[in-house]
Amino acid sequence: MALKIPCPHCGPRDYTEFMFGGELRPMGGAPGQGPTAEDPHDDFARVYLLDNAPGVQRERWFHLFGCRRWLELRRDTRTNEVAPGTAP
Repeated sequence: MALKIPCPHCGPRDYTEFMFGGELRPMGGAPGQGPTAEDPHDDFARVYLLDNAPGVQRERWFHLFGCRRWLELRRDTRTNEVAPGTAP
């Protein structure tokens, strides 16, 4: 099953043109204040220990071999289907 990613600048492209940037998860700290340096283990876990939970997740992808821009997708990890209207 091939994953097609809808780039808002280049149109639908094969996933091999992109670099996975990770799951989008909230940062630590109070809302609107950004990350805190209180516990570096929390920050490490947020960046490197991916949940990879089944279902729809928000993810970042970088169009490495195209327009070289970041985009955000909502992708169902069970089927690799990209939710419509996720790339602005």
